[in-house]
Amino acid sequence: MPRSVSRGGCAAARNRRAPLTRSSRAAVRHLKAIAQPLYLCELPGVESRIWCVPDAGRQCMAGSNFSMRERIYQALRSIGPMLLTTFLTLVAFEIVLRIVDPRIFREDRTERSLTHDYDAELGWAPIPHSSSVVSTERTIHAEHNSLGFRDIEFVRDARPTMLFLGDSLVWASDAEANERFTEVLRSRISNYTIVNAGVSGFGTDQEYLWLQRLWPVIEPTVVVLTVCTTNDRSDNSTNVRYGGNRKPYFDTAADGTLVLRGQPVPKSRQLYIREDWLVRHVRIARLLTAAYVEIRHRQRWVPDPTERLLGKIREFVEARGAKLIVGLQFGDDKLVQYLQAERIPFVTFDGAEAYPGRTGAHWTPAGHRLVADRLMGLLTESNIVETRSSASQ
Repeated sequence: MPRSVSRGGCAAARNRRAPLTRSSRAAVRHLKAIAQPLYLCELPGVESRIWCVPDAGRQCMAGSNFSMRERIYQALRSIGPMLLTTFLTLVAFEIVLRIVDPRIFREDRTERSLTHDYDAELGWAPIPHSSSVVSTERTIHAEHNSLGFRDIEFVRDARPTMLFLGDSLVWASDAEANERFTEVLRSRISNYTIVNAGVSGFGTDQEYLWLQRLWPVIEPTVVVLTVCTTNDRSDNSTNVRYGGNRKPYFDTAADGTLVLRGQPVPKSRQLYIREDWLVRHVRIARLLTAAYVEIRHRQRWVPDPTERLLGKIREFVEARGAKLIVGLQFGDDKLVQYLQAERIPFVTFDGAEAYPGRTGAHWTPAGHRLVADRLMGLLTESNIVETRSSASQ
């Protein structure tokens, strides 16, 4: 019958054991380091004291597993309330953000988000073949052709091309395509192909870069640049505009030359909202994203380079054998003096009827007709165009 191991038996066994070699003693020390003495365990048929490695017997193994489960249970009991409190706090914060709904976290629903996409060189650019319904002061329909222009498809023919550049005044927020001044001019001018390449939100700096991109495709003979005197100076002086969108900008070097900066253009929080599922659906994620963008890509301001940009555009256009014409939304004394000194043909559009909204004082259909009349007068005086009636004669 098996007997229990006693302390006396263990002592007798110790007296009878043979001397251990150096390697054996090392092995015993290692075994003792990872084992526990078996005073309370009974193993059948064992006459002397032994050391029990935990997985050598069921009782020791059960005791070890119980101890591990107990430690896990205690850990969960200690961190469980903290995790629950954190979760409930985040849920409450998410609810507060949705109720308050700060403007900075809202998804932009203007033409820049509906029909434009991120561009690493320009900041944003029109999406070819895109279409949308845009509501600002009025609801309009916008469609872009294969080149991204809100215009009819460009087809090169024997006639020279007249390219119109500008921001939302030329793109024509708050106006249907057939109400714009470029459409009015297209019906009056017979000896030029009219191309409207306006892009909403662009400053003169982006229009300069846009012109360089388009030139190999369009190769215009005349470039008509519309300057939005309401906000182009601000557009040209910083790297952040409408809805936090990032853009390239031109800084002035010590020698007075313009230096292009901000490329590749960082992505804006609006782009993260559109492209990232988590940012789109979780307001806390929008908050963290907005903080990251604002800290990582801070807004910068530079001295207003508008006149210098006009000079660069003129150099670029005339170096390719074309002519630059400028239209001013309103009279701007500094710009007028510059254009007169540089002998750049220009006209102002003071008096053009516009919507009285916060979205940029965009022209009404009547305002577009006045703009077309003013441009037609300048183009005729400059012997650039001939009217359809003149052509028929």
